[in-house]
Amino acid sequence: AKKKGFHKRKLSPVTLRKEAASFRAMWNWGVKAGLLTGPFPNQGLVYPKTEEKPPFQTWDEIQRQLGRGGLSAADEKALWDSLFLTVPQIQEILGHVRDQELQPFVYPMLCFAAHTGARRSEMLRCRVTDVDFEGKRILIREKKRGRGHRTTRHVPLSPFLGDVLRQWFAAHPGGVEVFCQQLFISRSRAKRVNPTVATRNEVHDHFHRALQGSKWAKLRGWHVFRHSFASNCAARGVDQRLIDAWMGHQTEEMRKRYRHLFPHHEQAALMTVFGQAAPVSMANSV
Repeated sequence: AKKKGFHKRKLSPVTLRKEAASFRAMWNWGVKAGLLTGPFPNQGLVYPKTEEKPPFQTWDEIQRQLGRGGLSAADEKALWDSLFLTVPQIQEILGHVRDQELQPFVYPMLCFAAHTGARRSEMLRCRVTDVDFEGKRILIREKKRGRGHRTTRHVPLSPFLGDVLRQWFAAHPGGVEVFCQQLFISRSRAKRVNPTVATRNEVHDHFHRALQGSKWAKLRGWHVFRHSFASNCAARGVDQRLIDAWMGHQTEEMRKRYRHLFPHHEQAALMTVFGQAAPVSMANSV
């Protein structure tokens, strides 16, 4: 695994554990079916330790660290993976993309990602009927949170995103999903009879096409908007329970990466302990 990896990348300890768990499940099925005997032979398996991911950081914080030099390519990648965009930066990116000649669904999809924190796969599953303009909220169809059953959550519909989606729906090519391809796309060999939902690879390609040639080309993918959504909510003092509800499938590891962005919450908590403490003179303390 360390030599070959997958897509030229080393397999992470988390992936190795998941693969071993899948293998164990197949083994146990084989035992029940009478095809194998004995317990799963996992004795002696030792997994590499996982590295703690860095906290989410602003563009300027990352640039300062890169400017000091001495970082490996892996270290630089980890830093850019920890990027969260401020609200003005998000607005700047959306303004840049709005003026590009791209597939019509790309701009509304970027706005959707920035204002909901939804995953790429969740956006591709989103249906037109999931957008409730009157109730001012969006239904997000999840896949990760529940085992054996499909779950959903709701995210508030911001006024800006509401306006963007209304304009997009007025030109929507048809179909059930929100983010559909046009029937005819210039320079494309694909022939469509009905509007079809964009694929994961297509939206990944469109993401980078939208930002190529700009300073934002460093952004690694759609997930940066999910990081930014959670981080900006935290920085504005939004209750953690609301962030959890809007994001879905929150883990303590993820919360830890942006918890430092609750400055006034942390200060208020510390004040309850030391806020009334009187300063002690150094002379009196000797």
